[in-house]
Amino acid sequence: MIRSGEKYSLVEVCMYLPNSSISEDGNVIVTREIYDSGKNLCKINGRFVAVSELREFMKNHLDIHGQFDSGVIMDEANHISYLDSFARSDISSLKEEYGKYFDEYIDINRKLKENYGDEKEKERMLSLLKYEYSEIEEAKLKESEEEELKETYEVIKNAEKISESLNNAQNIIDGEVLGRLDEVSRNMSKISTLSEKYERIYNSLQDSYYVLEDALSEISNEVSSLDFDEEECTNVLKRLDLISKLKRKYGNSVEEIIKYKDEIKEKIEQIENVDEINNKLKSRLKIVEENMYSIALKMNKVRIEKAQELEEKININFKELEMSSAKIKIEINMSQKREFNSNGLDRVCFLICTNKGEEFKSLTKIASGGEISRIVLAIKSILSNEDKVESCVFDEIDTGISGKAANSVGSKIREIAKNHQVICVTHLPPVAANADYHYYISKSSTDNKTKTEIKLLTSEESINELARISAGNITEAAVKYAIELKKVASKCVA
Repeated sequence: MIRSGEKYSLVEVCMYLPNSSISEDGNVIVTREIYDSGKNLCKINGRFVAVSELREFMKNHLDIHGQFDSGVIMDEANHISYLDSFARSDISSLKEEYGKYFDEYIDINRKLKENYGDEKEKERMLSLLKYEYSEIEEAKLKESEEEELKETYEVIKNAEKISESLNNAQNIIDGEVLGRLDEVSRNMSKISTLSEKYERIYNSLQDSYYVLEDALSEISNEVSSLDFDEEECTNVLKRLDLISKLKRKYGNSVEEIIKYKDEIKEKIEQIENVDEINNKLKSRLKIVEENMYSIALKMNKVRIEKAQELEEKININFKELEMSSAKIKIEINMSQKREFNSNGLDRVCFLICTNKGEEFKSLTKIASGGEISRIVLAIKSILSNEDKVESCVFDEIDTGISGKAANSVGSKIREIAKNHQVICVTHLPPVAANADYHYYISKSSTDNKTKTEIKLLTSEESINELARISAGNITEAAVKYAIELKKVASKCVA
């Protein structure tokens, strides 16, 4: 998506949505930037949005039908979505209500699974949790304990150094420092009254004396309290070892271990009361299932009714697309085992019969590419009308068809254009002839770079281009054929 050698790709779309709540004048600009680093920047009218929000917004305004959509329609898993899209006005409120119960249904089953429904698993887990709780409880941990123990151990480990330092400090201060400081202070007192400067010095000396006196008192207290017991050291080390062991098993700190113990207690209470909890969940599950079943029945009824209507519309489209012998049948089977899924209990399958006398078969049995293209168009054209999207893009949806079938496909796309803006990418002249405007897409290479260009054609250029894709060259006969194609297309519209 990013040109070789460039760092990002930018796509911008300007839409006119007169009823949009996000624009006062109806103009909405959508931008998406894709960077080679993998980063995406999406904006709607300048507001940054996630890719999922952009996709949700755009799907209500733009519907793209490509040649690879046949693979999506051929996948039976998507058939229920197509039917529900057609039945949207009748089924959307039911699906919304069902969806709320289905979410609760999933949540209850998850809780039941997590709530040790198996008796052996419950006993095993209860035994393990009780052991863990007992181990932590017996330790009688305190939140600040580890730091205090480490500090005590450091003191004990350095007992000799501490004792020596304290005794030396006590002897020096008590033996020399205080006496000499007192002597200096008395000398300064003799001249302190002669000058403010001397008085300040004297006061500082007096303060220093009292500070040293307090320090000496503290040191003396520390010396008298020193009592390094080898047994105490052993006990501290054992306690630190126990805490370290518990940290390896239950948390990175004492605080985390205590928190884990509280969580274990809650789990034990939950498991011991799990039967009561599970019984409440099972009772609620029965109610939820009954509600889901009731809504699923209503959805089934809507789907059966709308399937008949959709069948009729698709079969009419088949005739208009030169598939007069083809018929579609929408098969709906409702699960009797109440195997609920996000769509209820229904399994929807589109069956097709392309020739008279043949049995209805799954779409996957259709081999012809041309038939697949027209089936896709027949279904998608109806869904586009039901979806009320403003713009439809048909990207080479006419693959595998030619002749009269191509004329029919062109007419069908033009019919869709009565109620939608249609952009169609095609190589078939009968399809292209139905367009009101023609844009010519071309590629050119310069300086080892390839550029794609798009040009709006004039009426004369449109005729010449129709002639060129019809005959390969613009000849007089090809031009006459192109003019005739335009006339035929105009009559079809009239």
